[in-house]
Amino acid sequence: MNLKILLPFQIFADKTGVSRIVAETREGSFGLLPRRLDCVAALVPGILIYETELEGEVYVAVDEGVLVKSGPDVLVSARRALGGTDLGQLRGAVEQEFLTLDQHEQSLRSVLAKMESDLIRRMATFHNG
Repeated sequence: MNLKILLPFQIFADKTGVSRIVAETREGSFGLLPRRLDCVAALVPGILIYETELEGEVYVAVDEGVLVKSGPDVLVSARRALGGTDLGQLRGAVEQEFLTLDQHEQSLRSVLAKMESDLIRRMATFHNG
């Protein structure tokens, strides 16, 4: 298989000769082998594993994103990715960087929603008054 990991402003990895891929979704981990049917999966922050003959098993921490398999090509599009050889450190990076930022984004969205509702309420007051 051919694996390409895309980030918003760069190509993180472009690999050929990939024999298997393991990715994490909300339903759990799933594996891809070369003859698997085409599919699309929503990824959650976690560890993506791929294996090539030259490199062996490679671990990549990925933020949430999308995986698309079409024929021999597998495309992973994620917001962020980190490579490394120590699986424990990568898992810690996922927990610290990716999941913490998601909590920050949720609180920011909550504040923005309150501001929007306040603005709408004030506009309704001007319109009715």
